[in-house]
Amino acid sequence: MRLVFAGTPETALPALEALLESRHEVAAVVTRPDAPAGRGRRLTASPVAQRAEKAGIEVLKPAKAKDPDFLDRLRRIAPDCCPVVAYGALLPRVALDIPRHGWVNLHFSLLPAWRGAAPVQHAILHGDDITGACTFQIEEDLDTGPVYGMLTEPIRPTDTAGDLLERLARAGARLLVDTMDGIEQGALQPRPQPAEGVSYAPKLTPEDARIDWKAPAMRVDRLVRACTPAPGAWTTFRGERLKVGPVRLAAGGGELAPGKLKAGKREVLVGTATHPVALGEVQPQGKRRMPAADWARGLSLTDEDVLI
Repeated sequence: MRLVFAGTPETALPALEALLESRHEVAAVVTRPDAPAGRGRRLTASPVAQRAEKAGIEVLKPAKAKDPDFLDRLRRIAPDCCPVVAYGALLPRVALDIPRHGWVNLHFSLLPAWRGAAPVQHAILHGDDITGACTFQIEEDLDTGPVYGMLTEPIRPTDTAGDLLERLARAGARLLVDTMDGIEQGALQPRPQPAEGVSYAPKLTPEDARIDWKAPAMRVDRLVRACTPAPGAWTTFRGERLKVGPVRLAAGGGELAPGKLKAGKREVLVGTATHPVALGEVQPQGKRRMPAADWARGLSLTDEDVLI
């Protein structure tokens, strides 16, 4: 089939690579406009745009998917289908109607669970044991379309959102190619999503990522892993923001009040509502990331020092 691929971040690259290696023709890609990045905040093309340009593929960067010039160009390209992975913008009906097989999204959850922008983060945050990926026909409503195919993936006890998303992106790339094959052959018919089990996964904001040390240790662990690498879990120490990497549920350490610090030679414990957790890496404001024990050695902790 003749395809136009839509995607933006690195997460979409495994799927784009798989489609480029498939028997299908990737005639163009659609991605978000260049955005400021890095310390200099220079306008930078998305990872998908950079890969497409390297492959010599036309790149479309509409500010909005309803832009008339973009829609006219898409009609001239005349794709049979538009596979989508983390494009990052809503698609209007006028765009959805252009390819004869519609737009097919690779979504990183087992729909109808975790519809929305952050399914992997919410699966970890809520303690799911199993997640997965599925391909479905995009409709105007949020992630409600009928499903073509699905795969499952266990969530490991130490998985961060980055770890899990990397595995799902690789496995999902194969699923997306298989879905394109099945659509081309007429062997796949999408099935409506179940009415039961619907849940939503809105994007996690920096405020969502603030650690509540009065929560149980398991909740703290899940929050930090769900927010790693983005938006990044954080707390405050002596009035300044302290970024926190994945923690470890501590076996010992005695009782510590929520947020109370206990520094040893090899680890730093923090109290929660249940039992302490051991900090992994931390990043003080304006400084590099470092092991928590190294950070604590540079301080003179007092009984009044707590994480808030």
